[in-house]
Amino acid sequence: MTSYDVIIIGSGPGGYIAAVRCGQLGLKTAIIEKYPTLGGTCLNVGCIPSKAVLESTELYQKATHQFAEHGIDADNLRADLPRMMARKDQVVKKVCDGVVFLMKKNKVDILHGVASFVDATTVQVVPMEGGSGEAQQLTAKNIIIATGSKPSTLPFITLDKERIITSTEALALRELPQHLIIVGGGVIGLELGSVYARLGSKVSVVEYTDAIIPTMDRTLGKELLRSLKKQGLEFYLSHKVTAVVRTGDTVKLTAQGGPSAELQLEGDYCLVSVGRRPYTDGLNLPAAGVELDEKGRVKVNEDLQTTVPGIWAIGDVVRGAMLAHKASDEGVYVAELIAGQAPEVNYLLIPGVVYTWPEVASVGYTEEQLKEQGKAYKVGSFPYSASGRALAGADTEGVVKVLTDAQTDEILGVHMIGARIADIIAEAVGIMHFRGAAEDVGLMSHAHPTYAEAFKEACLNAAGIGALNM
Repeated sequence: MTSYDVIIIGSGPGGYIAAVRCGQLGLKTAIIEKYPTLGGTCLNVGCIPSKAVLESTELYQKATHQFAEHGIDADNLRADLPRMMARKDQVVKKVCDGVVFLMKKNKVDILHGVASFVDATTVQVVPMEGGSGEAQQLTAKNIIIATGSKPSTLPFITLDKERIITSTEALALRELPQHLIIVGGGVIGLELGSVYARLGSKVSVVEYTDAIIPTMDRTLGKELLRSLKKQGLEFYLSHKVTAVVRTGDTVKLTAQGGPSAELQLEGDYCLVSVGRRPYTDGLNLPAAGVELDEKGRVKVNEDLQTTVPGIWAIGDVVRGAMLAHKASDEGVYVAELIAGQAPEVNYLLIPGVVYTWPEVASVGYTEEQLKEQGKAYKVGSFPYSASGRALAGADTEGVVKVLTDAQTDEILGVHMIGARIADIIAEAVGIMHFRGAAEDVGLMSHAHPTYAEAFKEACLNAAGIGALNM
């Protein structure tokens, strides 16, 4: 039986980052992954492939709708979905191969197979059905559970993964849907809806609440809704889906929009995008004494230790936002704790991003949260329509909103929608990490003209200073 300092179950952004950091800290480490490639959902069927096709379709959208405005004639354009998907697959392979390189560089042993607990310090690894090799057992002083999550569904919806699909299948289609129906107006549904709407599909989004991206600041949902409607997506908010039924190549959705308002939609594909659930299947947690909470998540304390000393859990399988970078931060945190260091994760400052166009990003408190807390705050904003860089780039949809403490001017929340927002939010996170004030950002020099100036101008506005620049 091989012994390690650390065994990590799962090779997604939480698991593989934890493995890299453990290796850097000199810990003898093994990582176990049941699939043939490393990287988990994010790299294989989530973050990376979705951004690849989002980028491809955004270029197509600009070519068909904006190039003429720039004086560029691009006649007879067509989108080749199979080639887009082939490029996506190449991107995924390069990124996954990069993870293997990192494992080797940091002397992390890779084992492929299904992991399950034998006891609190022993893990058994069994090859996947059809896989090669024999079952083996490993032992370790520390075991990190990083098994991530799987797409959720509704009790009355049967996912056949052909016409009634999840995000995984939506990222592998080889034909363009005529009418894509999406259940859920959250991040994943809107990103994938954008992809197919840009290529010419009719896209209908059915959302149970009265807003899209409902967990983010309401200003962002309103602005994004307006933009996506212009792009051709149709929305049915405050609708409760009651049935999704497939007949041949047709999918019929029924939803209730009120006491006497029934909605019926027919399409050729239905994407069920109602969130994700923690994935602990097959781990045999009871053998180790590890407990789950009422939502099926692994119970952890503030240090991400489970109910059993020496067993840790990170990422989507524990409480908190299901975000790749949150999992990565937790992976580093646990690795450094095991090595005797004193790391920190500030959950308030983990940003959320929606990679539609315009992009959406948020960090810190929303305005709704500050109102609930009874916190005295100020609001500053700056529209992209007043940005010289946005005007030059013909991307004038968007606004930057900054929330500050009414007494101290400390930035409490930043909520953005517009071009390149996914990158600009990092500046807000950096300032808030050091508890900076809106005036501090106003004093910082920003290159002109840039999209990032919109953040500076919104901060000046929050500090009571009028716009200084275009």
